[in-house]
Amino acid sequence: MIDDFAKEYLHGDLREIRETMLWKLDGLGEYDIRRPLTATGTNLLGLVKHLTLSECRYFGEVFNRPFPDPLPRWDDLDKRGTDMWATEHETREEIINNYRRACTHSDTTITALDIDSPGHVPWWPRPNVMLFNILVHMLTETTRHAGHADILREHLDGATGTAPGSPQRDAALREARTAEIERAAQAATTTRG
Repeated sequence: MIDDFAKEYLHGDLREIRETMLWKLDGLGEYDIRRPLTATGTNLLGLVKHLTLSECRYFGEVFNRPFPDPLPRWDDLDKRGTDMWATEHETREEIINNYRRACTHSDTTITALDIDSPGHVPWWPRPNVMLFNILVHMLTETTRHAGHADILREHLDGATGTAPGSPQRDAALREARTAEIERAAQAATTTRG
């Protein structure tokens, strides 16, 4: 009984955070979803593209349920990192559709297998896993990247939250809070050296 509860709970959270990732693209132009916003090149569309590959690998290859489209080999060092950004030839729609297809494939795997079904992750130090491990890993990975997306989106246009209709602070309140935090940071620096 706890196994079914745990599997459905983790799967439900994963479904929700996936939608948050896609919502972070809503209302932004092509340039803003693609442009590098950190020194390492992190960008919104690249995060979605990266999660597509992660879903395919972890819920596909790991359980011998390969995604129908070809994937770069996990040990191909020349391809490493190319899933973190979109080329000018890849469309937003294509990347979003691929992500949705990957998630559907993952959902099929999750539904079909028991939470203690064995899998194998050759790139992990402890490669023998269960579906439980992969559910937790992918929920963690997707949530981590949703956090990145939160910051990137706030940087771009000030939008925050997890879904359409998330309450937004008005600009004046946001400016006042930021100024308050800045004053406290400066005061702490002066006081503590």
